[in-house]
Amino acid sequence: MRALGLFALVAALILGTGVLQSWNSALIILNMGLVSAIMSLGVNLQWGLAGLFNVGVMGFVALGGLAVVLTSVAPVPAAWEAGGGRAIAALILGAAVITLAALAWRGLAHRRRGLAVAAILLVGLVAFRWVLDPATASIESVDPAATGYLGGLGLPVLLAWPVGGLLAAGVAWMIGKTALGLRSDYLAIATLGIAEIIIAVLKNEDWLARGVKNVIGLPRPLPYEIDLQQTPGFAERAAGLGLDVTTASTLYVKVGYSLLFTAVLVAVLVLAQLALKSPWGRMMRAIRDNEEAAEAMGKDVTARHLQVFILGSVLCGIAGAMMTTLDGQLTPSSYQPLRYTFLIWVMVIVGGSGNNLGAVLGGFLIWFLWVQVEPMGQWLMGLITAGMADDSAIRNHLLDSVQHMRLLTMGVILLLVLRFAPRGLLPEK
Repeated sequence: MRALGLFALVAALILGTGVLQSWNSALIILNMGLVSAIMSLGVNLQWGLAGLFNVGVMGFVALGGLAVVLTSVAPVPAAWEAGGGRAIAALILGAAVITLAALAWRGLAHRRRGLAVAAILLVGLVAFRWVLDPATASIESVDPAATGYLGGLGLPVLLAWPVGGLLAAGVAWMIGKTALGLRSDYLAIATLGIAEIIIAVLKNEDWLARGVKNVIGLPRPLPYEIDLQQTPGFAERAAGLGLDVTTASTLYVKVGYSLLFTAVLVAVLVLAQLALKSPWGRMMRAIRDNEEAAEAMGKDVTARHLQVFILGSVLCGIAGAMMTTLDGQLTPSSYQPLRYTFLIWVMVIVGGSGNNLGAVLGGFLIWFLWVQVEPMGQWLMGLITAGMADDSAIRNHLLDSVQHMRLLTMGVILLLVLRFAPRGLLPEK
């Protein structure tokens, strides 16, 4: 009953937004709430189920966005002719160098392997840059104002969502193999640093995804609003509902995204609940609560941590691909730790760590507040300063402080929850 009541409250808040503001605003909040709920489920798998402190959520979300470009954007033939083959050869060479270094580390005697690995990596780096740099320069010189990158595979954009999960899984495996043996605080530092590396690559490697020049006009699973507006049949149906064709087209597209995102969220939530209540889920919680006892019972703790770390990262990658599809563009500079790491953690903590429904609830509730607190603060400050003179320093200070209401509100909510409901609004059972 508590869960139903809280979800009903969130639904009432979103419906109230539609009634008091606009249904377009309500659907925007709903769609991003659905995406945020999937991200929260991913973090909840890692932290709530296994106790892994991953502060690199932003990096996996960004990899999902990159997957949309690599999967759905049409290839740029001129760029491939200029240096595509050489760029691929450089990537293969880099992978071969890393593999050779790993084999040398494992196969050589302890006294020799350090120098051998250092020599392999040094020579490999020089060779890698010698092959890659001319290729990237040639690719980025191909109509840099419009392209300047290789493009993608030109496949349907919906395929980019699972590809985003697979790309995040591959990077999570590499991170996990090197960092999961660290203590929780060092793991947090490592994942945060690796996430920043991923964002730096997206920003600086123009040949991959145009860097800070962004990739716009990404393919969509739904028609463009302008195409709907120019369809006579759609215009007639909109008029029959008493809507102008512009409003009807935007609502149609946003509702379509809502249905797609809801289907993904429901599928992920069902699978997460089945995993939570399975023997595997009980084993993961036992490892979380007492690693030493689980190891004494013969459980491979490191392997299980790697497994759940990959699964949680897959969900973040899928959500990142969904979000980029919704935005219709990839903007590497928009990936900030505040939005794509801190806020997701607030969602999990407020909703209830270890409870999948709590993670979903936190995703919707915190995203609603994140969006609506600033306009609500504007209205509140306007009400408070209504009787003050226009040149009042206090009035100007209060009105200028509205932009900080989001951070203040998130901090207050987090403190209140940790004080009065430390296990979250829907605690783990």
